[in-house]
Amino acid sequence: MSILYLAVLLVAIGCMLLLDRRFALFFWRDARRAAIVLVAGVLFFLAWDLFGIALHVFARGGSPLMTGIVLAPELPLEEVFFLAFLCYVTMILISGAGRMLARRTARRGERA
Repeated sequence: MSILYLAVLLVAIGCMLLLDRRFALFFWRDARRAAIVLVAGVLFFLAWDLFGIALHVFARGGSPLMTGIVLAPELPLEEVFFLAFLCYVTMILISGAGRMLARRTARRGERA
């Protein structure tokens, strides 16, 4: 039993928080909307996982790097943090790409 994988996930989420704060991409742009989107994404993927587990498509692999804590049969604690990271990094990428495209379009408009 180890917390290494969970610790790595928490560090990665922390890094995304720092990026978000620096560039005001998601939570620092609109915290209420960001929380709703993040929770909705995590719940969607948790439901997806539970359906996959019920259909025997997904199974928890054994790893010495995980805590061994399961929230439901075949659903480790780390999965919730992974899904939160997945949703958060996706929203950071979408927000950052949107901002970059808007800046590029504005520069093109200035040249014309």
